[in-house]
Amino acid sequence: MEKYNQLLLQNRAWVEQMLRDDKDYFNKLANTQKPEFLWIGCADSRVPANQITGTQPGEVFVHRNIANLVVHTDMNMLSVLDYAVNVLEVSHVIVCGHYGCGGVRSAMGNKQVGLIDNWIRHIKDVYRLHQDELEAISDMQQREDRFVELNVIEQVYDLGKTSIIQNAWQRRGGFPYIHGWVYNVANGVIKDLKVSMHDDSEMPDVYKFEKMKPI
Repeated sequence: MEKYNQLLLQNRAWVEQMLRDDKDYFNKLANTQKPEFLWIGCADSRVPANQITGTQPGEVFVHRNIANLVVHTDMNMLSVLDYAVNVLEVSHVIVCGHYGCGGVRSAMGNKQVGLIDNWIRHIKDVYRLHQDELEAISDMQQREDRFVELNVIEQVYDLGKTSIIQNAWQRRGGFPYIHGWVYNVANGVIKDLKVSMHDDSEMPDVYKFEKMKPI
């Protein structure tokens, strides 16, 4: 219980610090939420979105799951995406993975873990798509790191395949931009994978939705 109670003590200390800096901080925070960014990241405790980007509460809307996946049947993720894009009108959606991801590492092997095996299968699908490239890398650490990157890239593409993003691009003139990043836990640096998109021009036609007609 000591560590549990410590969290509450640290919260009180944080509140006091914020009020010393700005006595109206929480009043202002409570009255508005207008973030510019949606962050889709890994649930890993070492990758907290605000801390590693130097942002404050209210600046980043966050969704996290095992291995930062964008699964088209995940109603939790889709609900967050829809709210962020259509209500909050974020300008950027960032998929951020990280090197040393346990979900990605598990997807490279054949060991059963439990219920999560069903989730990890989505990551295995990414491996299958890029198997030739990955298995041409003999160093296993380098292969894993590249797998992390490819997983992020595929999630960015999967974002672009959603009707939520495509309708927003049509309605909002190319917003939101979608991006792929990888965070290095060992040195704290974020790598931009340079796969940003703001339209469907690079997407295979089969994934493109027709523009919705007004009802």
